[in-house]
Amino acid sequence: MNSIRAAVWEDDHGGKKPEEITGAILDEESELTLGELCRACGMPAEQIIALVEEGIIEPRGARTRWRFSGICVRRVRKVYTLKRDLGVNVAGAALAIELLEEIERLQARLARLESGRD
Repeated sequence: MNSIRAAVWEDDHGGKKPEEITGAILDEESELTLGELCRACGMPAEQIIALVEEGIIEPRGARTRWRFSGICVRRVRKVYTLKRDLGVNVAGAALAIELLEEIERLQARLARLESGRD
């Protein structure tokens, strides 16, 4: 897990002082516990467990020692957004995520093919 730091402030008329924002960059190699994933996504453990049972996210290890990749954070947040904004249920969110990820893979493949022609 890599860290990132950034300074943020408003212009002179906004009246805010510079403040520092820190965070973590998560990737496939990053590992989070169930509690860390809950905090990162702002969801209770019961909802995360429901996503595991639906196959939306796949933890590593035994249930009492689950570890989640950084990619799980992205998937959980997508589910939350789909449920909140579109009113889809967990099964519908699972299907939507699969289709969205397939589109991303196809777009990346198309970009590689097109860059080879230039």
